[in-house]
Amino acid sequence: MKQAITGYHQDNEKHWVAELECGHFQHVRHNPPWVSRPWVISPQGRRQMLGYQLNCKKCDINGAKDI
Repeated sequence: MKQAITGYHQDNEKHWVAELECGHFQHVRHNPPWVSRPWVISPQGRRQMLGYQLNCKKCDINGAKDI
């Protein structure tokens, strides 16, 4: 289920985590060549991606927006 990014925080290992409109969280790593998300590296890049929709795997599993 697609959910918009509403904010970010870093986990204990300093990896960026997207906060989704459904209330779930999803890591957004730039780890080429497997995952290419260069926008994660800069504050400007992260700001530009606010509102971008990611597929929330937890919502897919639960079928609803519950946490």
